[in-house]
Amino acid sequence: MRFLFILAFILGVTGASYFFFFRDPSFVDLPRGGKTIIALGDSLVEGVGASYDKDFVALLSVRLGVPIVNVGVGGDTAGTALDRLERDVLSRDPRIVIVLLGGNDALRRLPVATTFSNLGLLIDRVHEAGAGVLLLGVRGGIFGDVYKKQFRELAREKKTSFVPDVLEGVFGNPEFMSDSIHPNDGGYAHIADRVEPMLRKMIVDVVQ
Repeated sequence: MRFLFILAFILGVTGASYFFFFRDPSFVDLPRGGKTIIALGDSLVEGVGASYDKDFVALLSVRLGVPIVNVGVGGDTAGTALDRLERDVLSRDPRIVIVLLGGNDALRRLPVATTFSNLGLLIDRVHEAGAGVLLLGVRGGIFGDVYKKQFRELAREKKTSFVPDVLEGVFGNPEFMSDSIHPNDGGYAHIADRVEPMLRKMIVDVVQ
């Protein structure tokens, strides 16, 4: 009897751990104000490798019928994006901010703690402005993902909408890549497919 109790306890703890650390969060970060949807990030947001208007931000804008301001800058890290947050995002009266950062941090082997500290500060400032955040996860390495748990914990702690590993099924697949790092048109369409359902939930009454 005692063995069964211990086994049930272990299974319960394991199940709870799986639920909280490995499930895809379904929380929707609804905005409290603002007018503009903005995509902030690095070359993946900028659309390097895509044809004109075939990057995932442009595709989402067409699919959802709302303008989305693209402030992606190639080479950006979480830290450099935080440095330009006021100028490129907060000054535009944001309502929803799509955040896709971390890839360059991983490539440059910046400390994981620094990357997620900067992301946390960035999210806090966006929330203080009354905007909702849609956090997009990326892998923290080619052979191992040191970011997976951190992204999920960050999304849960900061109560953001979240899409894990937006390059899943794209990165490393020649059919979807324009080079070793950036997607092609098909790859960006795949990213848009991943992001669209959550972004659609966040768009309630965006002023156009």
